[in-house]
Amino acid sequence: AIVVLILTVYYWRPLLSSTVNPDVALIEGVNVRHTELIFVLMLACVVALGMRVVGILLIISMLIIPPATVRKLVSTPSQMAIGASIVGMLDVWIGLAFSWYADLPAGPSIVAVSMVFFVLAMLLPKR
Repeated sequence: AIVVLILTVYYWRPLLSSTVNPDVALIEGVNVRHTELIFVLMLACVVALGMRVVGILLIISMLIIPPATVRKLVSTPSQMAIGASIVGMLDVWIGLAFSWYADLPAGPSIVAVSMVFFVLAMLLPKR
């Protein structure tokens, strides 16, 4: 996790440029293929290691639902990354607490809490 975090911080600008518009990133001098390869390798490491620790359901849902939740609430990719991280942490904390008090499995509880936040966010007017 620390290696992926360091790589993300180091490659943030090229990752952002390549994701938003690869053609413009290429003009700016970003090696788009190299950046995409680094991103795919980081994602593969997160998924592979996370599957062993918490399971595929939780990994896939935490990669998809928090960014989808904050998408309507923010206006820049940086805000989306920070917001998704915060929402993901809230999902886990609240899901674990719910799991503890309701005596339910942790993974599905976290996903259920995440989905509730997603539905609530979709009910809000677009910014």
